[in-house]
Amino acid sequence: MSATATAVKPPKVRQTRILINNEWCDAASGKTFPTINPATGDVIAQVAEADKEDVDRAVKAARTAFDSGKWPRTMPSRRGWLLNKLADLIETNKEELAALEALDNGKPFKDAINADLPLTVACYRYYAGWADKLHGKTIPINGPYFCYTRHEPVGVAGQIIPWNFPLLMQAWKLAPALACGCTTVLKAAEQTPLSALRVGELILEAGFPPGVVNILPGYGPTAGQALARHMGVDKVAFTGSTEVGHLIMKYSAESNLKRVTLELGGKSPNIVFADANMDEAIEGSHFALFFNQGQCCCAGSRLYVEEKCYDEFVSKSVDRAKQRKVGDPFDASIEQGPQVDQDQFNKVMSYIEAGKKDGAKLMTGGGRSGSKGYFVEPTVFADVQDNMRIAQEEIFGPVMSIIKFKDTADVIKRANANMYGLAAAVWTKDISKAHAIANGVRAGTVWVNCYDVFDAAAPFGGYKQSGLGRELGEYGLQNYTEVKTVTVKL
Repeated sequence: MSATATAVKPPKVRQTRILINNEWCDAASGKTFPTINPATGDVIAQVAEADKEDVDRAVKAARTAFDSGKWPRTMPSRRGWLLNKLADLIETNKEELAALEALDNGKPFKDAINADLPLTVACYRYYAGWADKLHGKTIPINGPYFCYTRHEPVGVAGQIIPWNFPLLMQAWKLAPALACGCTTVLKAAEQTPLSALRVGELILEAGFPPGVVNILPGYGPTAGQALARHMGVDKVAFTGSTEVGHLIMKYSAESNLKRVTLELGGKSPNIVFADANMDEAIEGSHFALFFNQGQCCCAGSRLYVEEKCYDEFVSKSVDRAKQRKVGDPFDASIEQGPQVDQDQFNKVMSYIEAGKKDGAKLMTGGGRSGSKGYFVEPTVFADVQDNMRIAQEEIFGPVMSIIKFKDTADVIKRANANMYGLAAAVWTKDISKAHAIANGVRAGTVWVNCYDVFDAAAPFGGYKQSGLGRELGEYGLQNYTEVKTVTVKL
């Protein structure tokens, strides 16, 4: 199968149970929950519902594997070899995994196979290369002493991933943790558990020892909370909403003060100057907002356009949105699939109504697409003001808000007047303007004349309420290590 095929068949669902200590098992309660095909609203499969007792079992397995098992004491080069083996297996099964993403998440198969899967494989391979390069320093200190540092694994890592990029977020969490010698308990999102469980099968096939990776499908308020509160977990990594990020911090403080990294929401300013290559800026801004059905934490969802080119930009952006093809994710001609579930569909529609109520000008879209599934028409609002809800709050859907600005100082001030600081972009031919935006906007990532360019080597994370810490790159390893200082009298 290839991404250029006219149609791709939905995959067979292989695994729906919990992975604990290298064994597949039912939930302790015996409960299951349905995972839904967002393109139709139909049930794909019943999946084991992990709860507190299952979290306890998984943490116990991870704790044993860390405290007395082989993993932290395995030669780092061997850990790297296993991560590379897993990357090979994911690449070998990439079409099946991409199809699972399309089925369970609703993203177009061609996006999953051409974007999600290559980035997933690259992430595992990147951190495989780091596994035997994690070392400290010798430090000259005063007196007859030999002083050095060691970088040691932080311990058991609890990891909670979102539903918008299930495979990729699993890789962002597991790869650095495993490279550092941590053991893990990963909670997959209840909306999209299937690809995570399939990767669990590949982890067993690769030969990871028992207890090193445990995978629990379940709900946030039950399994997620139990993991974040657990006294046997040394560090928790969460990707999701800022609202839940606050809760994760609270749970850490109320339990054992576990280390916390958070990758949270965004309302990223995407800034277009009149001197930009207008065709590239329009297409790039379209991609920045509508990719993955708008379900990207770093989506360019505050689109600031210089007043000199505002009317032209709006007109051409509306034309591009009208051309966007919405439909069956397994159809290779489709650009946009459904929102992930009914709740997300309802949320997006409520923001569209808020935009109209607040006085923004609806240029195209604004309604449901089709009669079944959770499809939303590509929607564009013009004449958006900074104080409107659609300009302040994270919509997480295919709703473009176009805002007018005057000059560089004006747009930097307005871009920073928001609780989020995840990403930003600028489109201009003027290098001075580009650097002024890159330096002035408080965001963890700034793209210049491009958007959504990711690489496993480049760190990603947010300022302000967009999160704590960084994922990817060498910086991502800091989340999973403790620095120990050793001083020896000579």
